[in-house]
Amino acid sequence: MKSSNLKLALRIALVHLLSKKKQTLVAMLGVTFGISMFIVMISFMTGVNDFLMDLTLDGSPHIHINNPVKTERAPLAAAAYDTSQTRIILHHQKPKQELPRIKNGFQILREIRQHPDVSFASPQLTSQVFFNNGAIRFSGMVVGIDVKQENAMYKLHEKMISGTVEKLLSNRNGILVGEKLSKKMNIVPGDRVSLTTANGDVFMMKVVGIFAFGITTIDDVRCYVDLQTAQKLLGKSADYFTDLNIKLKDYRKASTLAPILKARYGFKTEDWEQSNASILTGEMVRNTMTYVVAITMLIVAGFGIYNIMNMTVVNKMRDIAILKATGYEGTDIILIFLLQSIIIGIIGALMGVLTGILISYGINQIPFPTSDVIKIETFPVAFKMKHYLLAIFFGFLTTLLAGYFPSRKASKIDPVAIIRG
Repeated sequence: MKSSNLKLALRIALVHLLSKKKQTLVAMLGVTFGISMFIVMISFMTGVNDFLMDLTLDGSPHIHINNPVKTERAPLAAAAYDTSQTRIILHHQKPKQELPRIKNGFQILREIRQHPDVSFASPQLTSQVFFNNGAIRFSGMVVGIDVKQENAMYKLHEKMISGTVEKLLSNRNGILVGEKLSKKMNIVPGDRVSLTTANGDVFMMKVVGIFAFGITTIDDVRCYVDLQTAQKLLGKSADYFTDLNIKLKDYRKASTLAPILKARYGFKTEDWEQSNASILTGEMVRNTMTYVVAITMLIVAGFGIYNIMNMTVVNKMRDIAILKATGYEGTDIILIFLLQSIIIGIIGALMGVLTGILISYGINQIPFPTSDVIKIETFPVAFKMKHYLLAIFFGFLTTLLAGYFPSRKASKIDPVAIIRG
């Protein structure tokens, strides 16, 4: 169609829309509502998923290496006797005296730190302990760390409520205590606390700081000490540690690198996806539900536009017949009604995006109910341009399809039959 005919088709489309203002407004509001709810739902659920993902990655390594003790029940005499003809029965079999240490750990640590994909790598020595508060004992977990590396990996300094991480370096008997645990024991920085190790040894430690990850399972039991202090508490040598935590430059490479490290060093290696499988499953379910519901809203809005455009075709039968009688072809009629749906879709989409952003911003300002499980000030909402572009695309596509089928019906009208009545 020539540009002059296109301008004329656009003018006719605008006349049709303005002649039925209420009908046009209802169609636009349908698109606006569908797109705004699409944006609100996808922004909120993405915000929740991003928050949980950040919380997960913030509190756990991308790759964790350890050496769990195994209890094997294989016949010990199998190597000395032919078991095909002889049945060997062992009573009170004891597991091998195997320590959960990572052998040649510091050599492995140096090699891993040189890997181009590794950002940080930190050794840990973890042990269950009891904190003595008078006659009451509280169970906890002492984690010996390389203070500088651990702080770089998990940004411990940002999680300190009181005290500083650096005081662990200047105080060999210093200890950082989780917020929940400190409240149970009613201690503050500067206090001394008695702890009993798994071997029954008792030590006096000075509280140099209180931290909070915002995760109850961490803040209620975990404490940090310097790695050398942990080795002293457990009576271990200076090369002894049980865990090796790794942070990568790109966490998405963890599932690829973990099997390589396992094959190279022979220790149990677990990436963050394996250790947080339940969280990732929940994220997938939430994303699926969000997109299904949001796209359903757009489809419902599309049916509303289809009905309105269909009624417009019915009401404009005589006008269409006159246009065809004066030389307009079927493609021209299709263009006129498609332009109507496109105008409705564009205006409705822009209004929907603006409304969705405003509602999302309002949700983001609502204070999150006080929770002892996680710490968060307001409801998490993600503001991402790709969501807005996706909403406009789906809104435009829906209105385009909703206008196409009635316009095809209009293009096939026989003008002679309509004018004759």
